[in-house]
Amino acid sequence: MEDNRPIISNKTDDFFRGLADAFAFVKRFFQEVWFPPYEFKEILRQCYEIGYRSLPLISLTGFIIGIVFTNQSRPSLAEFGATSWLPALISIAIVRALGPLVTALIASGKVGSSIGAEIGSMKVTEQIDAMEVSAINPFKYLVVTRTLATTFMIPVLVMYTDFVALIGAFLNVNQNELVSLSTFFVQVFEAISFLDVFSSVIKSLVFGFTIGIVGCYKGYNSTKGTEGVGKAANSAVVMSMFLIFIEELLALQIVNAIRYS
Repeated sequence: MEDNRPIISNKTDDFFRGLADAFAFVKRFFQEVWFPPYEFKEILRQCYEIGYRSLPLISLTGFIIGIVFTNQSRPSLAEFGATSWLPALISIAIVRALGPLVTALIASGKVGSSIGAEIGSMKVTEQIDAMEVSAINPFKYLVVTRTLATTFMIPVLVMYTDFVALIGAFLNVNQNELVSLSTFFVQVFEAISFLDVFSSVIKSLVFGFTIGIVGCYKGYNSTKGTEGVGKAANSAVVMSMFLIFIEELLALQIVNAIRYS
């Protein structure tokens, strides 16, 4: 007679079972990504959808970040007569933390939910099963392409966000302190180091991979019809944001250890 009693408890067993499924999903991605067929057209299409179509939202967000952070920082520096440090402070904050983190959070809401809902709807309408019958590898066509696209495009969007945020900051600084464009950017680039830029790119790659793989995993394993599609999109956003914060914390500890070693 089969023993259906939980090992620890039902919720705990479900958690570890889901964790094992997630690790198996990630493992399968790394197995599939190296072998043909390589869906280059689909990867390019996803890069267009994820990157180009996100530009208006990313542009507005980055511009506002630059203006708001400058306005918030000026009173604190003015108390010490150090408003001339504004460009350096802004560049360090945006390049090291705000640019990658805000871009990843915006992308997880826009891109992660879209991937989860799209693949989830294909799952519940049995389109994925139909692809398998048609001798198409749905995992490679759906999961690998979208995850690679997010991994490649999030760093590009982060660099674009940094640039737009610095432009917004310059306009604010120029209006209040009458600093020229060349002086502003000389101070910006003097304040940041190669480690700041390199760590920002690496973090962005990790954030992009997280957004893509979580969205695909939630959509690929959705159930219960249209209700499951909504849950897949919602849980993809929540889980990817949670993981991004954890990764940001770990990256901060590693970079600080390298910087001060």
